[in-house]
Parts: sequence; structure tokens; C-alpha cells
Amino acid sequence: MRVFKFGGASVKNAEAIKNVEKILNEFGGEEVLVVVSAMGKTTNALEALALAYFQNSGDKYDKYKEVKNFHDQIIKDLLDGKTVRGYDDIENLFIELECEIEGAPQLGFDQIYDQIVSYGEIFSSRILSTYLNEAGVKNRWMDAQNFISTDNTYREGKVNWTRTAHLIGSKLRPIVKKQMVVTQGFIGKNQDNFTVTLGREGSDYSAAIFAYGLDANNVTIWKDVAGVMNADPKKFPDAVKIDTITYPKAIEMAYYGATVIHPKTIQPLQSKHIPLYVKSFVDPGAIGTVVGVEAEPQNPLPTLISKENQILLSFSTKDFSFIAEENLSALFRVFALYKIRINVMQSSAISFSVCVDHEPSKIEGLKEEVMQEYTLNATEKVSLLTLINYEKEKVTQMLGGKQILLEQKTQNTLQLVVA
Repeated sequence: MRVFKFGGASVKNAEAIKNVEKILNEFGGEEVLVVVSAMGKTTNALEALALAYFQNSGDKYDKYKEVKNFHDQIIKDLLDGKTVRGYDDIENLFIELECEIEGAPQLGFDQIYDQIVSYGEIFSSRILSTYLNEAGVKNRWMDAQNFISTDNTYREGKVNWTRTAHLIGSKLRPIVKKQMVVTQGFIGKNQDNFTVTLGREGSDYSAAIFAYGLDANNVTIWKDVAGVMNADPKKFPDAVKIDTITYPKAIEMAYYGATVIHPKTIQPLQSKHIPLYVKSFVDPGAIGTVVGVEAEPQNPLPTLISKENQILLSFSTKDFSFIAEENLSALFRVFALYKIRINVMQSSAISFSVCVDHEPSKIEGLKEEVMQEYTLNATEKVSLLTLINYEKEKVTQMLGGKQILLEQKTQNTLQLVVA
């Protein structure tokens, strides 16, 4: 049994969807679950719609029409003049979305966000499933919310693993054994029957959740790159593909900001020794990268991960006292309160510095929370560079004259906050 995950780039238009059909044609007789993301930049557009609705903005219907027109054009291109009644269900989904944004908002923003933004995956999976059936790749569309059970943490849902594994194993697995299933990434449902998303770019995580519950043989993530690269090829043209990665190395890379794999994806797979393949949908015959080998190569490739849109925050006490355990405990409580994940941190006698994602609403809340007790210096527009198995002589060349604001080094890993 296989789990395939197709991201937004792989279903961004009609031609891309036809390419997915070609790939899946190769596995017509096998047990396959297909997990699909929202099409192209749909999630961004739906985020803008959710905010417009929450703020009761006058342009919310314009933003709704933008999303609808984008999908209507893809359907039109797929139909190519034909009439297929299967797409009528998608029109009804848009009516549901339009109803969501009528009237004044009654819920908190995070809950509203999840109810609206989740439509991206619903639209894409419905369109893909309908097209595949018309093209002869028979499949059944299923709602991921019927199987992935979460708590009430909107926008960052925590999975109820016991319930989810039971639902997938008992309800979904028998269906996948009979026919191909198309479902959604990114979304689940809580016990109050509200949609809860699993965090931005969470479709990889969904694929791992389904694989865990299905006891799948493997998971394949189809990307627009040849596999996992040792650096971002858009920034570093000499980047090369890594052929094999251990589970711990993949977790480390994802945590430090490698965008090819979602940080939460690996652990469910590792717990059941399910290998992960990262392959190119542009060149599906290529080998790609295998995640889940037992040991690293004797001479592993140096790996560079660049995480942009960072902010460096440095705290010190207003009474000039040392940063003691009680100060750190208080600060960590504030980070938890505003759901701010620390990417790297460093403590000295009189200051505590962290590099975090620059999310202005969270940062402003944090500032207000600590301003009575601490002095806070913030440096914006910084980057976090993480070098694994780094070559010392190449560090200076790679920096290109950038200023180092914070440095942290272990035996195999060097992290630099630079401006």
C-alpha cells in the first residue's frame, strides 16, 4: 500500500493535473491513497479572504470571486469544451464557501481561518478526483476530516493519534484496498465537528498520518525538484541532490527550516519504519531521495539551510540583574502563550537572545507582555543559516560579507544569524 502526496505546484493548473494523471496511471492496479494540497497559491488567496471576512472588509466578495474564477478556469481548461456533470459538486462547494462569509463573523479569527482556508484542499481534491475518473483512473473521493481527529487548537491542530489510527485503520484501509482514494492534506476535525488545520504546509504531515494509520509500505512526496537538495537550488545553483537520509537527519533538516519536508512528517513514519521518497513530478522516473536509511554515508554532503524572514530578539532585565532561571521560565511562558517557536537561542549572564520567525502580530503581543520587566532589542530582516557537516573554508565565501549577529556551533552544525 502506497501513499502519494501532491503539493500545490503539482496541481497548479490543468496541465499539471494532467501530469498527475500520467503518474497515477502507472499505479492503476495498486493500493494507493492520494493526498493533495490546495492548487498553486490558493492558500494565500483564502488567507486574504479569511482576514477580509473577519475584518468585515468591503472587498471580501472580490477576494471570493478571485478564488472561484481561478478554479473555474482550471475546470474549463480540463473540460476542453466537454460537459461533465461531475464538476457540478464543486459549484456547490463554492456556494458553501460564499455562505461562510455572509453576515458578521461570530467566531475567533483562528477558527474562522480554518473553516475558510480548508476549502483550498477540498476544491483541489474534488477537481483532481473528478478529472481522474473521467480520464480512466478510477478512484473514490474521501473527506480527510472523517479520519483525522484533532483537538481544538485551530491553525495548529494536535492529532488524537489513538482515535485517528483507529478511524484510518478500520474505516479507510478497507476502501483503499479495493480502489484508489483521493483525499486532502492539511485538514482534520475536532470533537465539536469544526474543521481544524494542521499548520501551514501541513499536507506532508497528513500523508504521514495516513501512512501511519494504513501501515503503508511507503510514502512518496512529489515535488518540483529532483529530491532533497543539500541547499536551496534557487539561491545556490551548485546545490546537489542527497540520495539517502536517515530519519534523525531529516528531522534535523526540517526543524532547521528545510522546506522540502514538513517538520512533523518524519516521526510518524520513523515509528513504523515507513520509508519516505521525495521525487520529481517533472521527471517521475528519476530515483529521487530516500528518507529512512539506517546509516548516513561515510562522507555525507555538507548541507546549507537558509531560513528567511527572521527577527532577532534580545532580552535583558530592567534592574540590570543576571538572567536567572525564573527569568527564563517567565520568558518561555510568553513564547508558549503566543505560539512562537524558537529557531535558535543563546543565553549570557545579562541577556537572552532568540531568533524566531517574524510574525508581526505575535511579536507585538510578546513585546506588550514583557515590556514591564524586560528591555527588548529587536533586529528585523535577518536570516538564519544552518550548516550541517560544514566545511570551514567555505563559510566565509558563503557569507559574502554579511554581518554575523549570533553564532552557535556544535561538532557537526554551525548556526549563524546574519544581516
